[in-house]
Amino acid sequence: MVFRDLMTRENLAVPWREVLWALRRMEARGTVSGGRFVAGFSGEQFAHPDAVAMLREVRKRPMTGERITLSAADPLNLVGIVVPGERVPAISGKHVSFRDGVAVEESEGRVGQAAGS
Repeated sequence: MVFRDLMTRENLAVPWREVLWALRRMEARGTVSGGRFVAGFSGEQFAHPDAVAMLREVRKRPMTGERITLSAADPLNLVGIVVPGERVPAISGKHVSFRDGVAVEESEGRVGQAAGS
């Protein structure tokens, strides 16, 4: 999945317009798909065809209450970028928890351990 708002997190020397040009060529070749995959973001979005199929499958799954905790420094910490909520700074020692893909908690300390322990 690639779109302009997501690219703001990356430190690329290449401007978005050149990345967009390359993605449009890849779409013409059939190696990526263009479309609207993530609601709430304007502009063109691109994804690998396999990723599009996975996104459609995940959207149809029922909520299970599954909880996942990530380091705030993990590249998957997209709170405030793609996932709604206040941005959680990418600082080592901080963590963010998600329940069914929704950010529910920010904490400090090791994963699986209460903050301050």
